Amino acid sequence: MKIILDAHSRFFAQKINKMTGQNIDACYQCGKCTAGCPLAYTMEIPPHEIIRFVQLGCEQEALSSRTIWLCASCETCTSRCPKNIDVVAVMDALRILAFRQGQTRAEKEITLFHKIFLKVVEHFGRVNEVSLMGQYNLFTLSPLRDWRLGKKLLAKGKLKLTVPKIKGLKEFQEIFKRIRTSREEGP
Repeated sequence: MKIILDAHSRFFAQKINKMTGQNIDACYQCGKCTAGCPLAYTMEIPPHEIIRFVQLGCEQEALSSRTIWLCASCETCTSRCPKNIDVVAVMDALRILAFRQGQTRAEKEITLFHKIFLKVVEHFGRVNEVSLMGQYNLFTLSPLRDWRLGKKLLAKGKLKLTVPKIKGLKEFQEIFKRIRTSREEGP
């Protein structure tokens, strides 16, 4: 791949720096983040190379990578970084940008899960496993995928069909509304 550094390339790195509060240029590619990542074996581009893509302004390569969607945000990479770069924050920022730009083809089921999760939390004020997995399984065209597990969890009393009411649900939902509004008005 031929890399040409131009103003747009620097703009991408600066945007990530601003979003995360990190100095991405401090990374000297030691690879400790990748060496500690429990999911690195599943990634087509290891975490340290994603950081390098950001440094070089390779926006398309970074945002279209499966790696950013596979990151579990366990923070092992961040704790190992000798330059104290919050690699998880960088991955989060890249996911946000990819989502905003509609570049979620790499892991569309992960993106779908995130969307449904947020809608369920907004609606109930907390996670409701039955609603979350029911909707997810319907949208992925696998409505009975987890029925055996669900049956066992119900039998043991670990899964509830009803959702307890939470105090301040309207105020909680207002937070989601403000975030949605600020995103629409954002940069």
